[in-house]
Amino acid sequence: MDSPAPTHAHDAPPPPSPPDTAPPAPLTPRKRWAVLAVIIAADVLDLVDATVTNIAAPTIAKDLGGGPGLIQWLGASYALALGVLLVLGGRLGDKYGRRRLFLLGLGGFTLASVACGLAFSPESITVARLAQGAFGALVIPQGFGILGSVWPREEIGKAFSLFAPAMGLSAVGGPILAGFLIDADLAGLGWRPMFLINLVLGGAALIAALRLLPKDPGDRATSIDGAGSALLGATMLGLLSGLIEGSTNGWTPAPLLLIAAGLAFFALFCRRQRTAPNPLIQPSLLRNRGFTSGLVLCVAFSAAVSGLLYVISLYLQEGLGRSPSDTALGLVPLSAGIVIASIACHGLIGKLGRKLVLIGLLIMLTGTGYLLALVANSPTHPAGWALLPPMLIIGLGMGTCFGTVYDITIGDIAPDEAGSASGSLSAVQQLANAIGAATVVTVFFKTADGGPAHAMTVTLTVVAGVTLLCCGLVRLLPRKAQAEQHH
Repeated sequence: MDSPAPTHAHDAPPPPSPPDTAPPAPLTPRKRWAVLAVIIAADVLDLVDATVTNIAAPTIAKDLGGGPGLIQWLGASYALALGVLLVLGGRLGDKYGRRRLFLLGLGGFTLASVACGLAFSPESITVARLAQGAFGALVIPQGFGILGSVWPREEIGKAFSLFAPAMGLSAVGGPILAGFLIDADLAGLGWRPMFLINLVLGGAALIAALRLLPKDPGDRATSIDGAGSALLGATMLGLLSGLIEGSTNGWTPAPLLLIAAGLAFFALFCRRQRTAPNPLIQPSLLRNRGFTSGLVLCVAFSAAVSGLLYVISLYLQEGLGRSPSDTALGLVPLSAGIVIASIACHGLIGKLGRKLVLIGLLIMLTGTGYLLALVANSPTHPAGWALLPPMLIIGLGMGTCFGTVYDITIGDIAPDEAGSASGSLSAVQQLANAIGAATVVTVFFKTADGGPAHAMTVTLTVVAGVTLLCCGLVRLLPRKAQAEQHH
């Protein structure tokens, strides 16, 4: 999901598997805080790298070639790999030890970042982005289990409370850092330092993790559905490859065959989920109307949001001629709105329940309509200051929904299904980010012949339509978040 905001499970990131139930390791308070710092640092690295290509994609495409197809893959590849492997990464940590998987993932993520910075072709950077997402999927699920094993239960809330502000600051700071690094053109390297810097940051985090993280043996009896993950990956690769190939090079038999293959793999994936002893998604979850409705809403909303944020960046750079750093600064009101609303709504979900989701969607719809009117009615280009109010409103709407949709969707899930539900929802959110980055950007490029303003108008209309559809799904959600269901 490449956006200047935590559109996946970073704003309130649930572990695909519950924390350890073993007694806390006898660490001093100072060491516990140090472990927390390592976990947050790894999550920050993941989120920053998920957002930087939103700003950098046009620059990278001009340098490496690849045109619109590469821009779409830069937005989709990271989220695709992360979404496909997120649940599997959690299970691997359960089986082989969370420390081992955290170190493997962080080391691989650092090397994949260097590969991105040294990329020489559209294919090489796409593969490197896929590798980044894959190794990120090994890192992210381990953190909460590790914290659960070293923090006393009565104090762990303090640790978890630091994630939202850290992720919020990263969501704002990541694109700004990317924009200024590109414009600074350090040593004539252009966009490359924003990836190469991870050799230092990731290396430091890896050394700290080696010294600080507690060892755990894992449970070799844990069942892993590798076949299910492989089928899900083949499904998404087929569908996205067909969509991007068809939208950029025409709808010849090749992209149609890719889409058909993706659908065939999806049928096999569904069959696998019904027969596997430990499936990625428990079939009983899909018989829960509230959860299924939330899953559909999450897919539609996440796809619309990730695509919209990507297109806004393209419009500011390609349409209004802004530099990467100016574009990043132009997105600050939107990111600030997300952070403000996410914090403000934390205490409202208990009172408003699913109504809060509807309020967030309506706020986002208002901001999208405002921006649509501004772009459509400007005789040339809207002035920079004129974009601030709609961007802030869109951000407030997104921030109201992030986390809220997740909490409400699992509102009436049975306790023994909570781990599977949270992992499935997080993975689906990432896959929706990949779909949105490809689909919504396709709409923008396919209508760009009429000019950037026309392309932006059509794209905003599509996003508004999807948001309106999401409003209709709200009444099918559980009424309250899970904690409120048992009062």
